[in-house]
Amino acid sequence: MGRLLLLVVTLSAGLLLAGLWIPFKAVVAQELLSLAWARTQASQVESRPWPWADTWPVARLQLPGEKSALVVLSGGHGESLAFGPGQVKGPELGGRPQSPVVIAGHRDTHFRPLKDVRQDQEIRLQFADGVWRRYRVDSLRIVDSRQEQLDLDRYTRNSLVLVTCYPFDSLNANGPLRFVVEASRDMAWPTDQSAAGA
Repeated sequence: MGRLLLLVVTLSAGLLLAGLWIPFKAVVAQELLSLAWARTQASQVESRPWPWADTWPVARLQLPGEKSALVVLSGGHGESLAFGPGQVKGPELGGRPQSPVVIAGHRDTHFRPLKDVRQDQEIRLQFADGVWRRYRVDSLRIVDSRQEQLDLDRYTRNSLVLVTCYPFDSLNANGPLRFVVEASRDMAWPTDQSAAGA
């Protein structure tokens, strides 16, 4: 009976640690990414957060109601999304947006706050030039990826599109539904140099 209890406790502890590993990795990675982002801004050169990283910081994203800005990585592949949201489409390092900016993230870590985003709220985005660009949320949509793909031609270069899996509390990580936040730069809102959620 003692061995069975030990086995159950060991398995339970293992499952708990496995469940906490991804959120822990996401938080620690954002700290390392913040350091890499500071180096990127200072040198205007891609700065990888660790030597074997296959991605690098390209922006910071301030979501409504969040105290800290998220470091956004280059690319939207699964390995990089484990560490932070990824820019799927947008400017190269040092460039200005010439197309819509599309950023993807995991619903259970970095993009979990999207479930509370509402129309007309402000989202801020900073590229390596240090200027914070202000966007107003225009719409929130749920898209079935089996029936509809994002049509980037319908967005202007002043558009920001955030994409994550849906529903937020689903146990199925590979479902077809996507939650899409569409925002546009409000030219009445000036850009600014102030730090947000440093």
